[in-house]
Amino acid sequence: MEVTLFPNAWRPGVGQRPRREAQRPFLPQHARHCPVLEAGSSLGFLVYPPLEKTEAYWVGYDGEGVYRFVYYVNPTGTKFEQVFMVVVRLPGSGAGMISEDVTFFASTPDTTPEIARLVMRSLIVPEDLGTPAGAVTLRGSWNFRTPAGWDTVYTPIFNLVEHPVIPMMVIRVETDWYAHETEFRYVLQPGQALSVSSPMPIGQAMFVPREQVVARDCTEEELAEIQRSAEAFKREKSSQTQTTPFGMSVSPHYLRKSRERS
Repeated sequence: MEVTLFPNAWRPGVGQRPRREAQRPFLPQHARHCPVLEAGSSLGFLVYPPLEKTEAYWVGYDGEGVYRFVYYVNPTGTKFEQVFMVVVRLPGSGAGMISEDVTFFASTPDTTPEIARLVMRSLIVPEDLGTPAGAVTLRGSWNFRTPAGWDTVYTPIFNLVEHPVIPMMVIRVETDWYAHETEFRYVLQPGQALSVSSPMPIGQAMFVPREQVVARDCTEEELAEIQRSAEAFKREKSSQTQTTPFGMSVSPHYLRKSRERS
């Protein structure tokens, strides 16, 4: 299957291209090379923010409809410096205007509040803030066009277990006909924040067919064959067990069979 990439409309060509990645460096050493875990991690593509290497941002939720967006640059390659902050306040009653107050950290800023708000909009979606409470939508650097009959599912990063784990709302879009801008909507608790930089992915995108799945009971013959297959797999797996330098017992049987079938 071939999926077509097209760039973020706000910052075209900025940010890393989506890529597959089976490794999760923060997992324990003995879990990093588990074939079924790696296969789960590499499902679809990791998606990155539309940031240059010299850029970063931070977005936090204060509660009561108040969000803070801070934009950073690293012009010298040694240290990220705060450039400006936008405080977004949602109307308390759910009706009315959204306020976006800009504060510059330099005494003589080299840009305007309008440009600062535009930069914020190119990285997050202010109109989605607070739906639900604490929600923050991050824009991805690239978008996907799928073949006819295939959808794109936008998920948090699989097997990323280091704390705190911030929940994200999973969505599924018919990207074979709808030009959807890649977005990831995280839900923060009051006091929580997200730090985003160029080399760190912000979410994962996978592709699924719209074909309906029908579940049926297997026949007695099929069940007997499944049981025979399971017993044969256990015997072969046991016969190939190895001990790693870390003292863990592992078997490469599943990985070898998977590569044979591929």
